Amino acid sequence: MSLLDDSSDDVLANLDLPPPAKKLATTEPQPSTSTAVAQQSKIIKSYCILVNPKQRGNPLLKSIQNLPWVYDDIVPDYVVGTTTCILYISLRYHNLNPDYIHGRLKQLGKMYELRVLLVQVDIQDPHNALKHLTRICLLADLTLMLAWNAEEAGRIVETYKMLEHKPADLIMERPGKNPYEQLVSALTTIKPVNKSDAMTLTQNYGTLANMIKSSEEKLKLCAGLGPRKAKNLYRTFNENFLK
Repeated sequence: MSLLDDSSDDVLANLDLPPPAKKLATTEPQPSTSTAVAQQSKIIKSYCILVNPKQRGNPLLKSIQNLPWVYDDIVPDYVVGTTTCILYISLRYHNLNPDYIHGRLKQLGKMYELRVLLVQVDIQDPHNALKHLTRICLLADLTLMLAWNAEEAGRIVETYKMLEHKPADLIMERPGKNPYEQLVSALTTIKPVNKSDAMTLTQNYGTLANMIKSSEEKLKLCAGLGPRKAKNLYRTFNENFLK
């Protein structure tokens, strides 16, 4: 007899059905151990200077003592920020392999916003080589930095990493807050007046108004000023602000 000929209750009673399955609680998928390790490694590397394994043995690395660094599979020689990288070359090596830097730049492509070419000057007559590298930097949008030994080169790499999250105005000159410092700062913008000249002028005249009223001949009498500086000062004080 077919099960379809019986009533539905009798059919269900005669069937050997398995117990209903329990509803599983829905949970968020947990990351695998390998994923967690990768994430932790990425966080650690963000605090380190990343070094291309090809730089192994470079004396420069011994001078990086204030920040951690690790070898990593990177295209440039050093990565010192999410948008900053450094290519390193010595002038002696550049003279022996003039096409080396072109190959490195081809590999680098358009990667990174701030690209630094760190050059160690280790030959007696560096002018021709530096002229060539300067031209390359201008064409390839590179910032040229010079170091005269491995220790200085290491400190430059280290400094770039230290300043990674610092604002640009950190290295800008801050004018003084009191009127005297502001006057000295303003006077030094007139070439070739230096800070010592500005201090001498303020001591002799007391106020900017007295300087402006002074003649060119009297300005020349200030110690260390001389005719050229006095002429520039007098012209600046008396020229029209608007054309």
